[in-house]
Amino acid sequence: MRRHLQAALLVLTGLGLLHASLFTDLCLRYVKEDHRPLLIASGALLVLLGAAGAVLARTASGGDGHAHGHDHGAVPRVAWLLLLPVLGLLLHPPPALGAYTAARTHDRAVERQRHFDPLPATGPLPMTLTDFTARVQQDPTQAIRSRGIRMSGFVTPAGRAGGWYLTRIVFTCCAADSQSVKIRMYGSPAPPADTWLAVDGTWHPAGTLGTKTAVAALDVHHTDRIAPPVNASTDDLPLTPS
Repeated sequence: MRRHLQAALLVLTGLGLLHASLFTDLCLRYVKEDHRPLLIASGALLVLLGAAGAVLARTASGGDGHAHGHDHGAVPRVAWLLLLPVLGLLLHPPPALGAYTAARTHDRAVERQRHFDPLPATGPLPMTLTDFTARVQQDPTQAIRSRGIRMSGFVTPAGRAGGWYLTRIVFTCCAADSQSVKIRMYGSPAPPADTWLAVDGTWHPAGTLGTKTAVAALDVHHTDRIAPPVNASTDDLPLTPS
């Protein structure tokens, strides 16, 4: 029985990985896209190992379900609890990281830029939260001043101070090393936490634009509710309203 249980756990775990990485996009809630092939390979290998283990267990028992000799290795009842995380992955996978995580992770550092290309005349100008922060705090030409900007992300409440942030969570490798990029929003009531929005607005004047004293914040002119992206662990250009 012990061998059959081990084989079943391997197969179910492998199926869980394949379900999350091959048949759906659930894996993108926890790891970067680049890691998907590794998860697919791992899932396939676990299924093969489990199937091989089941065949060997049946062969060892003489093919009739009765083990030769005495089996003193009874499986402890607690071993069945190992099935719970596997079934959870298959039937009720954890949600993508959101406002709870963003409020407790370190803010992602914006790399220093020495040169900024001229901004296109498009209005509102689509930008990532990272690019907006860099323009606000590092661009000596102050090209962002008075420009209409569009960004997208999910809502993170600002805590006791009130207000809210437009947020993106970014993975370096996986959910364990996640960091957040947040832009403070002004002029609009806080929507429910984890709501995905496309936001139009202009830079909120606070500090000296183009220096570290400038606050990465937006005066909100308009918001559109949008569907969460499939790959939410990146700081991408704004999504189109659904």
